[in-house]
Amino acid sequence: MESENLEYVGFWARTGAAILDTILLILITAPLLLAIYGTDYYVSDQLIAGPADMLISWVFPAVAIIWFWVAKQATPGKMVISARLVDARTGQPVTTGQAIGRYLGYFLASLPLFLGLLWVAFDSRKQGWHDKLAGTVVVRPKARTRKSVVFE
Repeated sequence: MESENLEYVGFWARTGAAILDTILLILITAPLLLAIYGTDYYVSDQLIAGPADMLISWVFPAVAIIWFWVAKQATPGKMVISARLVDARTGQPVTTGQAIGRYLGYFLASLPLFLGLLWVAFDSRKQGWHDKLAGTVVVRPKARTRKSVVFE
């Protein structure tokens, strides 16, 4: 798709997509954690309850999200809003390295009071710090007369 037919996806649309993704992850992981650890899991003070918790709560979401970014160019939440994750310079699909870097970048972007995530609302290309670190942008087909995407 030509860049003049695309627009950058803004803060609120991406927030909505992230909420949908979070709900999907909870629907998958919560029953598994409940089956393995019981109701005590949800009142425990432990960060990680055991090996299964580590796999279900940390490893599975990371692998799933990175897989969706590389294989489908979007998580299910982004698919709902017709958004795609692409390389910021070429508009091509992201590499596995970019996807891993972007995922790790979420943690860095969240540290200073989520400023790196809120940055999407103010950036001209709607990039959060995780996008800037990984060299990615989130785009979708242009809906209105908005600023067209420019791949540098």
